[in-house]
Amino acid sequence: MAEGSRSKSQRIKNQAEMVKGNQPETTAKPAKRRAASTTRDKKESILSTTAKRARKTTKAVGKILADEATPKIDTNNNEPGTVRYWLMKAEPDSRIVKGKDVKFRTSQWDGVRNFEARNIMRDRMKTGDKVLFYHSNCKEPGIAGIAEIAREGYPDYTALDESHPYYDPNSKEDNPKWFMVDVKFVRKLNRFLALKELQSYKDAELSDMALIKRGRLSVQPVKKEEFEFILRLEEKE
Repeated sequence: MAEGSRSKSQRIKNQAEMVKGNQPETTAKPAKRRAASTTRDKKESILSTTAKRARKTTKAVGKILADEATPKIDTNNNEPGTVRYWLMKAEPDSRIVKGKDVKFRTSQWDGVRNFEARNIMRDRMKTGDKVLFYHSNCKEPGIAGIAEIAREGYPDYTALDESHPYYDPNSKEDNPKWFMVDVKFVRKLNRFLALKELQSYKDAELSDMALIKRGRLSVQPVKKEEFEFILRLEEKE
């Protein structure tokens, strides 16, 4: 009996060892999975950092290009109380009476529907600033006279008038979208300065003038040096 019991016990022990020996090695795989997960996380982190840097670079380049494309207001004219200089465009017939050149005394400069021009009138123009009055959308565009700002920016009510050509349903009385200024006529130039003549100075005194570099904007900044050159130019035969 004792020998039979030992044999049976030995068989059970052998079976247990066989079962144990057949168990899969499960401890190494989780380590491999953790290593793979760590590597993947590192790659994702690197890609995320690279993408962020690329977005920052793209944004910075875009800002530089935008700054280069936008005419700069003369920084010498930013002091409070200092006169600034501007050029304002209009079709000749909209600012004259009975065919007489620029005979208006004071006019509301309404109907401007360009955001950059709007911002200049709303935020930058001050009473007393000097203006070059420019004839546009005509056979011979050019500078015709001198004016000055008589009233600083205030809401353009024509945007609220449904019958007006420049009506804008997005402009509200309590939240105006568009602004205007009042402009007072000072004098007519001694001679009309055509755009073609002004462009002949694009590589000289007027090389940085917004009118020459970016002519389509209806309200433009003018440097003091450019304004003074225009005054000298009107005396030239």
